[in-house]
Parts: sequence; C-alpha cells; structure tokens
Amino acid sequence: MLSDMDINAIAGTLKLYFRELPEPLLTDRLYPTFMQGIALADPSARENCMLHLLRSLPDHNLITFLFLLEHLKRVAEKEPVNKMSLHNLATVFGPTLLRPSEVESKSHVTLASDIWSHDVMAQVQVLLYYLQHPPLSFAELKHNALYLSTDV
Repeated sequence: MLSDMDINAIAGTLKLYFRELPEPLLTDRLYPTFMQGIALADPSARENCMLHLLRSLPDHNLITFLFLLEHLKRVAEKEPVNKMSLHNLATVFGPTLLRPSEVESKSHVTLASDIWSHDVMAQVQVLLYYLQHPPLSFAELKHNALYLSTDV
C-alpha cells in the first residue's frame, strides 16, 4: 500500500506534524542552550553540552527524537536515489524540531533578517550534529545521566 503513496506527501505530513506541535520536540526551554551549545568552538565542550541537552529533554521527547534520528539516517543512506543527504535532512527538519518560542519569534520579526537566518542556520547545525553523531540510545543517555548526577 505504501508503494502507491507519494513519498513527498508522507514526508510533508511528518514535517507538518512536528511543526504543529504546541511546543517543538527539542522544547522552548532548551532552545537558547541548544543555540549556545552548537556554537561552542571546543569540540569536547560541544559534545558534553549537546549530550547533556539530550539528557535534559523530557523522556517522551527524547525517545521520539532518537527514533526520528535513526529514521532520518536510514533515509540518508538512500541519498543516491532520494537526493536527501544528512545536510539536506537537517535543513528540512532542523527548523521544525528546534524553533524559538512564539514569544521569541515575535520579537525576531522586528530584528534584521540576517539574525533570523543565523538562527535557522544554527537550528540546521544542531540537527546535523546529532545526525552525524554515532547512534545514541535512550538507555545509554539515561544511564550516563544517572552516573553523572551521582558523581560529585
């Protein structure tokens, strides 16, 4: 049955679903920290920050995000056929999964468009970072969070 479906309509529906959520998958609360974390110059500091941010997500958001990451990686494996590289997928889905809150978005309307495009580029970079990262599991992230929280 799926072979008769328009893959672009299915992908568009998935993107629409995430865009219409009341809060982005990577949450309003963490948005500023994701923007700061991806901008860190030190690779080790960026790695620590970006993994800590994943651990900070509510469990259902984290599970959904990890599942989506693995799906998008499988889509990218078919790049010769579908023309969707990791970068292309990050460009399409990054601003949908990680976007400023509505309050912050309204304040951006009055700012210059280059600031807005910088935000979009950072949103793409966040998703691309995770897409290029070795596979992450919920259990591993939560186990490390428990270990880190008790390591004083």
